[in-house]
Amino acid sequence: MTLADRLIESLATTRVVVTVGDCGSGRSTALLSVREHVGARAQYIDIARVATTPEQFLHAVVSGSTFVLPGGHLPPEPTSARDAFDAVLNFFSAAQTRAGEPVVFLLDDALDLRTFEAFPGLKQALPELLAATEPSRNRFVLASRFAHRVRKLLRDTTRDILVIPAEGWTPDEITRRIDTGYRGIVAAGVTPGDTARTVHALTGGRAAYVEAMLSALATLAEEGACDPVAALAALLSPQGRLHAACRFCYEFRLHRARGYGALKGILNILAHEEPLTLTHIARRLRRTPGSTKDYLLWLEDVDLVHCERKRYTLADPLMRVWIRLNGTPMPPAEEDIAREVHRYAAERLSAPAAAATPAVPVAAPVRRGAASAPAATDAHGRAWGIIEID
Repeated sequence: MTLADRLIESLATTRVVVTVGDCGSGRSTALLSVREHVGARAQYIDIARVATTPEQFLHAVVSGSTFVLPGGHLPPEPTSARDAFDAVLNFFSAAQTRAGEPVVFLLDDALDLRTFEAFPGLKQALPELLAATEPSRNRFVLASRFAHRVRKLLRDTTRDILVIPAEGWTPDEITRRIDTGYRGIVAAGVTPGDTARTVHALTGGRAAYVEAMLSALATLAEEGACDPVAALAALLSPQGRLHAACRFCYEFRLHRARGYGALKGILNILAHEEPLTLTHIARRLRRTPGSTKDYLLWLEDVDLVHCERKRYTLADPLMRVWIRLNGTPMPPAEEDIAREVHRYAAERLSAPAAAATPAVPVAAPVRRGAASAPAATDAHGRAWGIIEID
């Protein structure tokens, strides 16, 4: 079942659904698919595009909507940032179709509402958004690429909120994608299942990485070759599609964190050796353990590193290759790319299949105050505070 299918199914029984996934995990595509499925009763809003000032945000939301408030009204002109944000929350909570039907709001990059917390009286913009959904008969899907921040936001809520991770594609799903969208790969004489397993091992199943790999393999197949390792090397070249994807994710997350230069230094250290303890990282960084701990917390906050049993690793193995290739004064040469990609491929293709992709919890809604509700944890032992289902 695709992420879009899971969201559609969940909206039938749950009023607030949160989906979390890395850059390129397919969250936005899934939300747009839900919008297409629901039709005129759904509004998709990419908050990252329009989170400027509360007044401008209100105008963007209302002007792009066919919904109205009860009585057919639209929000009045705001007189302050606080007034504008209150109008946004009221619109989300009370909006309906002109026929009086409840609606669905699909809020992509929902955590970018934190932008408004710099305005007077708006220090709790995100908690206020969750509170506004409680009395509403409307339904909401909130999407974010920041799993750690979502976990912190939901930690103390008493709402029945379903968290659905944007999981990577399985080898079987990649095989079906090859059969339906990349028949040129099959025509080259390769076995789709074997190719799918290799692509899955090299990409971890991340949707954007998989699509880039399959597209590159289809091009190679037209030239009479279909080598996934060669395709990955081409994609990680300075002109390659995965080079651009890794660079975007790297810079995007770092700019949402604090301590830009020091954080890059830690990522460079982990790119060349992992896992490392706090003490080992501090020594290599030549900073105190206290300041290094702060840097690591900031990296965890934007999901660039993971910590398990007091040992730190980069969250994305493919980005680790990209950092090694691009942490030098000059762009990497072809031989550098070939060496690093072959090293990476040897590690990934020899690893057990079960270890190729970290496990991600699948969550069911539960009221957090329930004494009998055990806390679900992710692959790194951190609690989501919701029941895990098989």
